[in-house]
Amino acid sequence: MRTKLRPRLVVTILAATAALALSSCIEGPIAGTPTLTLGIDPADVGYTTSEVFLFDQAQAYLPDAPLTADGRWSVSPDPDTDEAGFKTRMVVVRPTDPAAFNGTVYVEWMNVTGGADLPVDWTGAHRDITRRGAMYVGVSAQAVGVNQLRSADPTRYGSLVHPGDSYSYDIFSKAAKAIRTDRKVTGGLKPLRMVAMGQSQSASRLVTYVDAIQPSDHAFDGFLIHGRGSGGSSLSQSPLASVPVPSPTQIRDDLDVPVFVVMAEDDVIRSNTAVRQPDTPLMRTWEMAGTAHLDAYLSRFSKSDVGDGTGARLLFDEMRSPRAPFAGCANSQNAGGLTYVLRAAFRAMDRWLRTGTPPSAGAPLATTSTSPTVLQRDEWGNAVGGVRSVQVDVPVAAIDGINSGTGFCILFGGTRPLTDQQLQARYDSKQDFVDEYAASLQSLVAQGYLLQVDANELLSVATQRAATLPLP
Repeated sequence: MRTKLRPRLVVTILAATAALALSSCIEGPIAGTPTLTLGIDPADVGYTTSEVFLFDQAQAYLPDAPLTADGRWSVSPDPDTDEAGFKTRMVVVRPTDPAAFNGTVYVEWMNVTGGADLPVDWTGAHRDITRRGAMYVGVSAQAVGVNQLRSADPTRYGSLVHPGDSYSYDIFSKAAKAIRTDRKVTGGLKPLRMVAMGQSQSASRLVTYVDAIQPSDHAFDGFLIHGRGSGGSSLSQSPLASVPVPSPTQIRDDLDVPVFVVMAEDDVIRSNTAVRQPDTPLMRTWEMAGTAHLDAYLSRFSKSDVGDGTGARLLFDEMRSPRAPFAGCANSQNAGGLTYVLRAAFRAMDRWLRTGTPPSAGAPLATTSTSPTVLQRDEWGNAVGGVRSVQVDVPVAAIDGINSGTGFCILFGGTRPLTDQQLQARYDSKQDFVDEYAASLQSLVAQGYLLQVDANELLSVATQRAATLPLP
């Protein structure tokens, strides 16, 4: 099915341009190296990194009526609170060759759960962002990130100021408008499509942004919301009036731009399936089997993955011989294929905006109970249903979103290698394993859940590693 998006997107771009002409100010690019853990060196893949400061006035919002679970909210600037000045930063990663830019910009609401800015979705999908010539912009939208920068490097960041997270939604809109229209931000490149994205805590902020702010600001052409919880984040919070949002909260169904929600196994479990929504012409959800909120790729292997097969090799080897559990955790960290499904989601989102063709529909993960949520599992321990990966369909390990223990352990998921006996019961021979792997990869490519370039890399690694399996 095709959905015509372009006329509305033209209106969006014009509205954003008009708003910016009256408001935002950019300082920079700032000399020196930004403080942000990108993992890879963008120069190794033909990209350059810059940083700009955005300063302006931001407003906070209050609801016009009680906030409802359907997300169809109406909000207005808080009449009892003056606009507040802010100065934040944006980190821009763009093609070094201007001719390589494909027109798409991914704008990440950076995650601050750990006390500093983290570009989680860049970490998960940088391979596809960079090989397609897209641009990435990480926005320090929240006070925690800005205050950490000021503390860690007062020489570089001492002039930054954040008035509090009640203002974060308007700050994010102003960042979007600056990216779209101020060429100092983009190194002279002209954005044609802008996708807002964020994972976990940032996804919760985006849920509130989508429901409350996007209908009036029209700042983005689409949203990719990764690993959301059952609700959104507060619309307003201390030191201003506290305005919590309902839990569960749906994505409003009357938007005129597409929203793509991607969920790991444990995201579905923790949200208790309460935020499942049916697909529409402008709404898609993928629940990814065999994945975890914070897996081995996101936390350890992304930084080594520059297109030479290293990432695929590390993940395969981790499934067969996982690192011991982190201190305080019950299970070894998930080493599944989240990054590959996420890359396919990014590619599908880009195509959605370009052509109006939505991503493939994704089946929900199968459950045996929903109060609490318990996922159905096959004889090898992998989830049934959902958006599949070769790692769960042609398994060498049981990979899931389940872990326990102290700190962030519950986010790490688990990996349990199949025993020699299980592998011998599952496959007749090494060649049988490789043949099944190849067939699964091509099926996933055909369904839209995997990119051909990644399928080629995964098959190459599996063919090499098959020699190490205890099979004839």
